[in-house]
Amino acid sequence: MAAITVQPEGWKPAKGYANGMVAEGRVLFVGGQIGWTADQVFEAHDFLGQCEQALKNIRDVVEAAGGTVEDIARLTWYVTDKREYLARQKEMGRVYRSVMGYHFPAMTMVVVAALVEDAALVEIEATAVLS
Repeated sequence: MAAITVQPEGWKPAKGYANGMVAEGRVLFVGGQIGWTADQVFEAHDFLGQCEQALKNIRDVVEAAGGTVEDIARLTWYVTDKREYLARQKEMGRVYRSVMGYHFPAMTMVVVAALVEDAALVEIEATAVLS
């Protein structure tokens, strides 16, 4: 069973995320991924570049478990600069879709003072449900 979006009747549609997802299968918890490569090297030092790499890292872990991005039911984002995210939302949408397509799971974004890796601007964790 693929993850199905849950939208309560009468609620204004969510933009770029789902209010809820329902799925059945094996649950995969993907630890927080940051914007470095498989060799733990930051090739991107900007917010959008690190978001793209973090999403690719999540995709790689999900695919290594036998899933696809469509199996991702939840993303939790930790960002160090709210203003940067808000100023780049349109571009962020393009970056997101280039990796995740038009799959928008339940999402939460949290602004944090810092991340463990000093060069990291974003960290994203995921929950996927594999069939």
